[in-house]
Amino acid sequence: MEQRTYSPIIYLSPSTQDWNYYVNGGTEEYYMNLVADAMEPYLRASNIRFVRNTPDMTAASSIRQSNQAHYDLHLALHSNAAPETEAGQRQGVEVYYYPTSTNGQRAANIIAENLKKIYPDPENVKTIPTTRLGEVSKTRAPGVLVEFAYHDNPQDAQWIIDHIGTIAKNVVESLTEYFGIPFVLPDLERRGVVSVQWGWLNIRFQPNMDAPIIARAWNGNPIQVLGRTEDGWYKVDYYGKEGFARSEYILLRER
Repeated sequence: MEQRTYSPIIYLSPSTQDWNYYVNGGTEEYYMNLVADAMEPYLRASNIRFVRNTPDMTAASSIRQSNQAHYDLHLALHSNAAPETEAGQRQGVEVYYYPTSTNGQRAANIIAENLKKIYPDPENVKTIPTTRLGEVSKTRAPGVLVEFAYHDNPQDAQWIIDHIGTIAKNVVESLTEYFGIPFVLPDLERRGVVSVQWGWLNIRFQPNMDAPIIARAWNGNPIQVLGRTEDGWYKVDYYGKEGFARSEYILLRER
């Protein structure tokens, strides 16, 4: 996949359904907004811009707002409920996309595959094409709607409640995979200093040794660490140029 040279932007649409109650307490709107809250630091660290709906909106007004600008993806966050005759009996994750949307289907497949890594029953995570959900059928951007689990099922509802942060991280990892950009953990933002035995430290466009070099930092130079990847790279700001450098050549200063 070709690497992007600009920051993608998504429309983030957590559920506004404050009338859908979890069997364990709380509402769909409440917990899906917690997931969106937890996603925000990962989105910022990974350079994914976003616009987000608000709890006083509806699905219809979220679609209208999304369609007023250009977004690379419309992502709706929901939890599910079975029909009344089967209340509490269903479990599983369902990821919806519009049948003729190639990008919507690709995003849905990536999200589903990654959710299989954290949902207790991976065989019960599926992608489903649909024309009946407005947030995939009426959006200008490719749309994906995730039903993370069944909130009328005690085990499924508790899984969401207990794994808000894990779900958020997993979904943003899927977004970075979809956009072809690095996933960056947001837990640093510290000052550092370059520490090499000789020569300079290469600052690269992406966190791999084959990526283009965008700057060179000499031993002892100050450098700002913005985040880290899970395979030994720091995301850095070196005199206004943001890129990636190997973590073993940067000493972090005390906070």
